[in-house]
Amino acid sequence: MKKTSNLIAFLLCYVISVMIAACSSDTDSDIVDPVVDQEEQPLITPSNLTLSLDVVGSGSNSPYGDGSGIVNFVSNAKDAVSYGFIINNKAEQKSTTGTYQYVFDDIEGVENHEIKVIAYSSTDIAIYKEKTARVAYYIGDAPFWAEEFFENGAPNPLNWNYNIGAGGWGNNELQTYTNSQENVFVQDGLLKIKAKSDGAGGFTSARIKSENLFEFTYGTVEVRAKLPASKGTWPAIWMLGANFDSVGWPACGEIDIMEQKGWDKDKVLATCHWSNNGSYAGYGLETTVNNSSNNFHVYKLEWIEGGSIKASVDNKEYFVMTTNNGMPFKSNFFFILNVAMGGNLGGDIDASFTEDTMEIDYIRVYQ
Repeated sequence: MKKTSNLIAFLLCYVISVMIAACSSDTDSDIVDPVVDQEEQPLITPSNLTLSLDVVGSGSNSPYGDGSGIVNFVSNAKDAVSYGFIINNKAEQKSTTGTYQYVFDDIEGVENHEIKVIAYSSTDIAIYKEKTARVAYYIGDAPFWAEEFFENGAPNPLNWNYNIGAGGWGNNELQTYTNSQENVFVQDGLLKIKAKSDGAGGFTSARIKSENLFEFTYGTVEVRAKLPASKGTWPAIWMLGANFDSVGWPACGEIDIMEQKGWDKDKVLATCHWSNNGSYAGYGLETTVNNSSNNFHVYKLEWIEGGSIKASVDNKEYFVMTTNNGMPFKSNFFFILNVAMGGNLGGDIDASFTEDTMEIDYIRVYQ
């Protein structure tokens, strides 16, 4: 019995010593729990993000660039280690310097482009900034002057003012011209001049002009337009001499780049009007244009110094007139865009007429 007790005591002491040794081993271990004993890395957030745009060739005479479509972007943010540039929702382009160059060459003309820059910190926290860039891109030489109608709303007041009123305008026309956006507005890159019935036998429309805003002498003009289809509408894209107020018509001279009779929607006319020794003089020709109301066509004028005036549609020339120093076609002219109703070239108006529109995509002047 005594031997059994001694054995039990020995075993008990052995177990206790093993347990003490094990506890001592855990306490002295070099393994450290990183979550408990290491400090967490602080999160870094970028701040003060800036984005500047350098549109190559931009200036007071070319606010949207030189037509190359090249833009240099520079971005900077405190605590940023890299940047991402997203152009018109395309794939992100990364930059470690915050600089990036892009060429906007998808669409000819002046367009609005959406720009987004993202600044990233070393801990991948990001902030962003957005801007709209207006950039010009042209194939070949850029125009001397252009109206691209890229901003929705009323026509640009830096380029256009209005003729307002009724009274026939010397051609027995039936419309009243207004400056209302019911009759003239820019939408989705197009100028729209809309003639409307007032429901009581009258009509409203619009006539805009660049008088005292943009006037020029000689050059090539291109106008991309789609014409109204309704009988009785008389659309016109034309020019008057800038001295109209002082000498009157026809002494000031008139150049009709395009006008269309209200009863013949398959043809257009180019015409020049002037005064010859105090008497009216004029010369015009017409050409067939298929689908002038369904498709856009380019109406072109070549006004050549000391020589001639030419007109074409989609580069098919159909009108040539030789000019001389006795004619008024050697000084500044301004643009006029309008849709008349009825009158000398409008003719009878469809009894069911409610509204119809001339749409202009752009006007470009090359010198």
